[in-house]
Amino acid sequence: MALSDIDETQAPLLDHLIELRTRLVRAVAALAVAFAVCFYFADQILAFLAKPLTDAFPAGEGKLIYTKLYEVFFVELRVSLFAAFCVSFPIIANQLWAFIAPGLYAKEKRAFLPFLFATPVLFGAGASLAYFVVMPTAFRWFLGFEGTAGGLDIEALPAAGDYLSLVMQFILAFGISFLLPVLLLLLNRAGIVSRQQLAGVRRYVIVGVVAVAAIVTPPDPGSQLILALPLYILFEGSLLLMRIGEKRRAKEDAAEDARADKTPTE
Repeated sequence: MALSDIDETQAPLLDHLIELRTRLVRAVAALAVAFAVCFYFADQILAFLAKPLTDAFPAGEGKLIYTKLYEVFFVELRVSLFAAFCVSFPIIANQLWAFIAPGLYAKEKRAFLPFLFATPVLFGAGASLAYFVVMPTAFRWFLGFEGTAGGLDIEALPAAGDYLSLVMQFILAFGISFLLPVLLLLLNRAGIVSRQQLAGVRRYVIVGVVAVAAIVTPPDPGSQLILALPLYILFEGSLLLMRIGEKRRAKEDAAEDARADKTPTE
């Protein structure tokens, strides 16, 4: 698909503000429609999010409690808003792209488009890892503290609001952390950091990855390890993509120089 260069129209500031308002209205409308649909299916979405905890309990023993009369209602509101943002993100991203694309050159559009597509894919990969692998492992570890102490029974009775906060923490932490390649490659494309600089601080990156995993995940070693390992692999993958990009750009520059040498001078 051919991408045209920057639009030649010199629209006044007011036109840009009107365009921005239109894009924002469409994005908010998409979020509102998605929220209405998700709120209708809030019970099913909450059941889906609660499944890792249900599976971690012995069969038939799992339960969520609420200590405030309005707690479950607000839990369903938060669940609906969270799900609505995930569902409507492609439309929101499309409106953002439609607003900024006319101000980009064709080369800049081609450079930016892969990041636009990679962002939801990587976020989804991180969220899936959290939901299908990390949360079941972490919840079984947490429930392992049930038992007796000093003759008293210790029983897990998680509150619905607290559980939802924990699930969102898992999903957002893993989803956002998996955007590390997007951040590094954008910084590299912008000339802020080079592959050599990143490779030179590899040992500090390892320490940083472990620290981030310890901060954004609950305090169980399994979750921290499951996040730290993919983050480091993504870092190394980013360096590999940078190397491939450098080779491709070097070939393109060499081809342009060769064409320039063949061009007859007057």
